[in-house]
Amino acid sequence: MKIYVGNMSFDSSESELRKAFEAHGQVDSVNIITDRDTGRPKGFGFVEMNNDEEAKKAIEAMNGKDFMGRALNVNEARPRTDGPRRGGGGGGGRGFGRSF
Repeated sequence: MKIYVGNMSFDSSESELRKAFEAHGQVDSVNIITDRDTGRPKGFGFVEMNNDEEAKKAIEAMNGKDFMGRALNVNEARPRTDGPRRGGGGGGGRGFGRSF
């Protein structure tokens, strides 16, 4: 199960997050999301646990818990949806093909 972890301190490390979740079961992977331009953490990440029961217990135990001075927002990660993309795209005709 993939777990979303939000409201993290920008000083959090993947090893610290792993350690916190390992208290509740086997952690397969930890990924703190960073800004692609600056490389700085965005304040959220994901923890993957193979055992769904352990994952549910970890969510229950960690949601709202203080971690490095911040109350974590922890829940089951929702699948990413590809919504409308920003930027680009065809604009209007800007006067071409108009008949007056």
